[in-house]
Amino acid sequence: MSTRRSGVPDGVRDWVIAVGVGAALLVTGMSGEHSGTNLDLLGYLLLAAGGLALVARRQAPVPVLAITALCAVGYQVAGLDVPAVAYLFAVYAAVREGHRTLTIAASVAMLAALPLAALVSLHDTSEAFARARGALEIAWLIAAGAAGEALRQAERRADEAERTREETARRRADEERLHIARELHDSLTHQISIIKVQAEVAVHVARKRGEPVPEALLAIREAGREANRELRATLEALRDDNTTPPRGLHDIPELVERARTIGLDATLTIEGQPRGVPAAVERTVYRIVQESLTNIARHADAATASARIDYRPDALTVRIDDDGKATPDNAPLPGVGLFGMGERVTALGGRLRAEPRSEGGFTVQAELPVEQTS
Repeated sequence: MSTRRSGVPDGVRDWVIAVGVGAALLVTGMSGEHSGTNLDLLGYLLLAAGGLALVARRQAPVPVLAITALCAVGYQVAGLDVPAVAYLFAVYAAVREGHRTLTIAASVAMLAALPLAALVSLHDTSEAFARARGALEIAWLIAAGAAGEALRQAERRADEAERTREETARRRADEERLHIARELHDSLTHQISIIKVQAEVAVHVARKRGEPVPEALLAIREAGREANRELRATLEALRDDNTTPPRGLHDIPELVERARTIGLDATLTIEGQPRGVPAAVERTVYRIVQESLTNIARHADAATASARIDYRPDALTVRIDDDGKATPDNAPLPGVGLFGMGERVTALGGRLRAEPRSEGGFTVQAELPVEQTS
């Protein structure tokens, strides 16, 4: 149950209003002229029912509009000259929920029905029209509808403002993330590069002099190289702010060629008829191949790797295999890179399989749906 700023639950407020309106209508009806017949009793019941129906005006504004209208017509037929206050509340609630056309049609019908209802009980045309006009003053009717519409527009603007604030906050967070990534990349990679270069120079000088190279110095050099590679790979996604052309399928041969330069026998096979695919799919396939080849070079202890891209009528598949040390009984633990692949593929409605092969080595396979083109 929702609660307003005043701290009173909406349900309690609705009951208070409904009971208050029903009681006010009953008091007004009993204080007026009445005939003491069974019609008076029916009129009192309709007065109470019209007021109590308002308790459901939030959940069912249109049915409440119909009920209060029928009750107002009913107690006019019974001879009770009571303003249709409950109907005005119902008009406000229905317009607030956006049922403007239906509310206007119902109100026009009410304006036509009330004089007829009064005429049934009075048999006097002039007095019947006077009573009907008093029961539902047009000015009050317009005011109720205008109040409902005004509040509806205010709530819509508030929702729009909230959504805009959330979008602005997300955009600022993205901008801050990119700023941090740039700062980290520009500062940390520079410092790590200095450490790496100095360690390599020290190793080179020691060897040139014929002096033994301390193991700690070699460890520093290797750690600097590895840290530099890791940092660049990690921050690449954060820096990706569309300031450079997006990587895609046409860049994958470069990845494979780069893998060959570090001693990995890498091959690329393309099956099917190449065609245009969404940029997000291209980018995801590139990242999968990039991450897979990087993991093979760092961790798999593999001699060969193969990348296969298959253009299917309704999907694009990519598969990367290696002959590394992974086995079904000795599966490597999934890292951040593998989780990142899964998130990218899932976001595009695809499927990812990453597991050791029965014959040894590891395989990564992704299937990404693409729209068929005529």
